[in-house]
Amino acid sequence: MSQLSARQSEIMALARQHGHVQVDELSVLFHVTPQTVRKDVNELCDLGLLERQHGGANLPSGVVNFAYESRRQQAADGKKAIGEAAAALIPDEASIIVNIGTTTEQVAMALRRHRGILVVTNNINVANILRATPEIEVVIAGGVVRHADGGVVGEAAVDFIRQFRVDYAVIGVSAIDADGTLLDYDFREVKVAQAIIETARKTILVCDNMKFSRTAPVRIGHLEQIDVLVTDMSPPDPIVSICAAAGVQIQIATPAASVLP
Repeated sequence: MSQLSARQSEIMALARQHGHVQVDELSVLFHVTPQTVRKDVNELCDLGLLERQHGGANLPSGVVNFAYESRRQQAADGKKAIGEAAAALIPDEASIIVNIGTTTEQVAMALRRHRGILVVTNNINVANILRATPEIEVVIAGGVVRHADGGVVGEAAVDFIRQFRVDYAVIGVSAIDADGTLLDYDFREVKVAQAIIETARKTILVCDNMKFSRTAPVRIGHLEQIDVLVTDMSPPDPIVSICAAAGVQIQIATPAASVLP
C-alpha cells in the first residue's frame, strides 16, 4: 500500500471518527479546492480504505459500527464514573439537553433513576436508553442521522434545539485544547453543540482524560462557557487555571469523587 499524505491521513482520521467524509466540508477544512480533495478521496477509495458515495465517501461496510464500539470501550470505567457523577448534579423534575457522544450516553444510563425529567437530545442512542423509563419524557431532534454514531445533525436539528430553554445541558467534545478551546470534527455537530450551550441555564461538560491530549479542527466554544467540567482525572495545570479564572467547577469522577475549587 502506498504511503498516505498528511492530508489523506487526516481525512481517514475524520472518516474513522464519523463514518463518512464530505468533499465540500473537507475543502473548507483544509483550505483547498474541491477538486484537490476529490483526488485525495478517490485515491483512498482506490486503496480500498473508503467507499465512494455522492459528495464524499464512507468507511467500508462494517467498519463504521466497529469504530464506534471501539470508542465506547475506550476508558469505559472512567466514562461510567463520569456519567454517574454528572447525573448526580441534576435534580428530579429538571429539563435537560444531551448531545452526541459515548460519555453522554453514560450520563443517560445514570439518568434512568431520575423522576419527572424532560430530556431533549440529538442522540438516537440516548433516546433509546431513556425511552423505556416511564417517568422520563424524551424529545428527539429531527435532522440528518449520522451512520457512525446515531447523532442527528444539520440545520433542522439546530433550529429544533433553539426552541428550548432548559435547566441543564450535558455535552461531550472530541478534544480540549491547552488554551481551553472546545473542539470537534464535524461542522454540523459543532453547530448543534453551540445551540445546546446557548439554550441551557447551566452547562455540564463531560469528558475523559484522553480529550486533553487530542486535537480536532472545528471550534465549538471555550471552557469559559461551561459551568461544570466532569472528568475522570485531574486535568492539566493550564486547564485547571482556566477553569479557576472562569469560575468553572471541576469534578473528578472517581470511586471517591472529589471537587476542585
